[in-house]
Amino acid sequence: MSGVLMLAQAAAAAELITEATAGQVTVLEGEQVKSPQIVAQHLAVQPELVLIDATVDPSEALGISGWVVERFGAPVVLISDDASLGLQAMRAGVRDMLRVTSSPGEARDAISRNRRLAGSNGDAVHRGRVVTVASPKGGVGKTTITTNIAVGLALGTQLPVVLVDLDLHFGDVASALNLEPEYTLPETARAALAGDPLALKPYLTRHETGLWVVAGSDDPVAADAVTAQEITSLLRTLTLDFAYVVVDTAPGLAEATLTALDLTSDLVLVTGLDVPGVRGLRKEIETLNELSMLMETRQIVLNFADPSRGLSVADVEATVRAKVDVAIPTAGIVPISVNQGIPLLQSRGNDKISRQLDQIVGRLVGRPTVETKRGLFSRRKESA
Repeated sequence: MSGVLMLAQAAAAAELITEATAGQVTVLEGEQVKSPQIVAQHLAVQPELVLIDATVDPSEALGISGWVVERFGAPVVLISDDASLGLQAMRAGVRDMLRVTSSPGEARDAISRNRRLAGSNGDAVHRGRVVTVASPKGGVGKTTITTNIAVGLALGTQLPVVLVDLDLHFGDVASALNLEPEYTLPETARAALAGDPLALKPYLTRHETGLWVVAGSDDPVAADAVTAQEITSLLRTLTLDFAYVVVDTAPGLAEATLTALDLTSDLVLVTGLDVPGVRGLRKEIETLNELSMLMETRQIVLNFADPSRGLSVADVEATVRAKVDVAIPTAGIVPISVNQGIPLLQSRGNDKISRQLDQIVGRLVGRPTVETKRGLFSRRKESA
């Protein structure tokens, strides 16, 4: 992702900014601009600069500008040839105005200037969120849950999402997604040392849902050579280009997992409904707490939640001393999905398992209640 977001009302403005940025801009048009939920999802990843087109409906653009500044604190540049809008734009918190009749070079200079000013004023710089999925032991369906989270984020947010397989020796994300990658983790991690997202892109594998993937190594010896420094560089570089970096990890707290946790913004802990797994989760939570790695933005997911196993959700919560956020029951459609390499959230079914998986994704996105356009975008406009 470029760090520049544009809300376009007309093709001319969109073409100007696309040319001025050499395509390094995320453009929302038409119904996307009219959807507060879609706009909010793109603003949630903290773009460096937001360009708002006011060439068709200035009143609406000013209302959106005020909402963006007030609710997200993002720097806004208004696009309009109408100089009389200057005072209203200032009241809405707009940082600068750009004429739609500007040349691409003039637009490029204005964008660069405002991005520099945003950085020097301490405004947020775009960094994607790192979502790490971990478990104390294997066999709990962690990779199945991870691939569904990544696919669900890619399809549900329409934002750039990448999935990294950090199970160094037994990673099977590629198999779970029915992919045959040209490059795997060792080559990709080495390429990431340069810190250049553009140079890293050719090493990623594209899934049919639009998700990007860093596949696990099929060579244990090569995987052993991947260092903590390379993993850190990889994840940090990916956050420059992706809204969500989803990380699948090996069971336990190996060095690679701890390295990922150092950069994690959202943690998903997975256990099965069995005594060893639940006790292992309690120990993992205690360890992470001692290491100050147990972030508040976490979810506990209980897989294979079948009462016939002799344990209940309440038993798990009492043992781990924490609330279970999502309980996923046992169902025959899961192994079928895994064997086909098609995650359930890719199929967009309405079965109970898919709904529970979607709940995990929804908790990550935040999924605010969709407010009406008038109730959300026009509030600032009416108070101006």
